[in-house]
Amino acid sequence: MGGKSHLETNKVYLYSDELMSMCREAGYIPASESMMHEVEEEQREHALGYHSEKLAVALGLLKTSPGVTVRIIKNLRMCEDCHTAIKYISVVTNRD
Repeated sequence: MGGKSHLETNKVYLYSDELMSMCREAGYIPASESMMHEVEEEQREHALGYHSEKLAVALGLLKTSPGVTVRIIKNLRMCEDCHTAIKYISVVTNRD
């Protein structure tokens, strides 16, 4: 969705996909109703998967050692889906 100028963009996106797959296995259901209504369901879920918050968490998990807390600071409100997904990510990765 966003910029892809980071040197490890592909790695972050692949890990984000892996995290979302693990979360779905744990019971996470994307809150696609909070997205644009004129977009097909599959496209909404794809767009939700690449919100900056999820990508930031994926990068933080990739770049820190197990057990280290990852903090994401945002100056705007986080969408409902990101909030739920990050709770699941915390559980499936056993990280705060």
